[in-house]
Amino acid sequence: MHKQATDHSNGLLANVGEGPHFDYLDVGLDNYLALLEGDTAFWSLINRSELFNTLNNSGLVSTVAAETSTCREEMKALRFGLTPSAVYFNPTERCNLNCTYCYLPEEMRRDGIHMPAEQVCQALERLEQHFRATLPAGARPQLVFHGSEPLLAKEAIFEAIANFGNYFRFGIQTNATLLDENTLTFFRDNQVGIGISMDGPNAQVGDSARQTWGGKGVFAQVEKVLQTLADYDGFNAICTVTRLNVSSLVEMVEYFHGKGVRQAMLNPVRCTRTGGLGLKPDNGELARNFFAALDRSFELLEQSGHKLVIPNFANVLMGIVAPTARRLMCDISPCGGGRCFFAVSARGEVFPCSEFIGLPEFCGGNLFEDEMNEILSSKQFQKVTTRKVENIEPCSRCAVRHFCGAPCPAEIYGCKGTLEAPPEYCSFYVEQARYALRLVGLGREDGFLWDNWRETTTETFSLQKLPCEADSR
Repeated sequence: MHKQATDHSNGLLANVGEGPHFDYLDVGLDNYLALLEGDTAFWSLINRSELFNTLNNSGLVSTVAAETSTCREEMKALRFGLTPSAVYFNPTERCNLNCTYCYLPEEMRRDGIHMPAEQVCQALERLEQHFRATLPAGARPQLVFHGSEPLLAKEAIFEAIANFGNYFRFGIQTNATLLDENTLTFFRDNQVGIGISMDGPNAQVGDSARQTWGGKGVFAQVEKVLQTLADYDGFNAICTVTRLNVSSLVEMVEYFHGKGVRQAMLNPVRCTRTGGLGLKPDNGELARNFFAALDRSFELLEQSGHKLVIPNFANVLMGIVAPTARRLMCDISPCGGGRCFFAVSARGEVFPCSEFIGLPEFCGGNLFEDEMNEILSSKQFQKVTTRKVENIEPCSRCAVRHFCGAPCPAEIYGCKGTLEAPPEYCSFYVEQARYALRLVGLGREDGFLWDNWRETTTETFSLQKLPCEADSR
């Protein structure tokens, strides 16, 4: 039973008791503010001039209070009720590039080991046994070959896909330098998702942080692969945003759009290691350029009809319009590490996420020696899977805490030696939520989300009878 959350003594409004506790946020719209209830991720756009009257007279508080239990249960299920259904699998520790910002230790990438093909298949057999016991019948877990550079272990990957393609949905994240014609044909024939990394619209920018061990850039080589893959349904590109390319994000969007790419992440560099931290862009500069790039993607959509989705932003926007339908799990707490997915190193060590592989204190066990259930419930994993914004200051009081999630725990640990701290990109994440809510107010959300998003979501609560005609969750 939720108590009425208003107190009109002395003519003032206050949130009390167990009911909804509202915050308002200026989202840059002339006539509207965003009203948010942080615990449930409820939001509504309210006419600025009617804010006080709406809270006092419209029945908003009592109506939201009546739905609070349902909304809380939805968020609880999203945050604490999911079962791992994906694996990031590193078949090798080595990489043929020496990118400045890599989250894996240099000595590992230079001198590390490969997992033999036979052992890769043994690992996948153990993973299949685990998933068959924990996932619903007929479910197909996702397995993404990750890195370092996974294609240095190409033969092992081919054998694994050939042997387990009927069970796992396979993907690969690669620097693309080893994607020859035969490899691409094999991946297409087996419907393998392919993600490649490209950090600039030209060689000067793109090669500034992504080079071989000998200092040679690879932009031209990767561009040829991108042109080949742009029309492939399972293709996406990833641009890691650093202070070296942050001012080129508009040009980056134009470049991807011009090549026919349909999905391209613009991921702010993770600061888990000193290389990434040294290339972190200023939060204000990142916000200006990131939102300008998003604005440009919408302009290009209107001009051409071709949509370029930026999945890391689309997921934040999805977290607003349909909180439990988000596709990525970095911007919610606990994050997806150890909860929705986990990572396996080339030595069989299991971590909550690939970002933790360079942090041995977060290894929960070894796939070849320990039971997966024991690994997933280990104290190393629990440190990550129980981390939530309610225990972090000032995150616990932030109105957009469930549109942010205070990520990334590995990054925060690498920078501050603790998991219980706010994110390095805190002010950027707040501005990102404001920008996303502004798009909703302008009715533009469809231009930034996946085409089928409405078909895959169900409305559970919509409040329309307010003094202004506003959307709400």
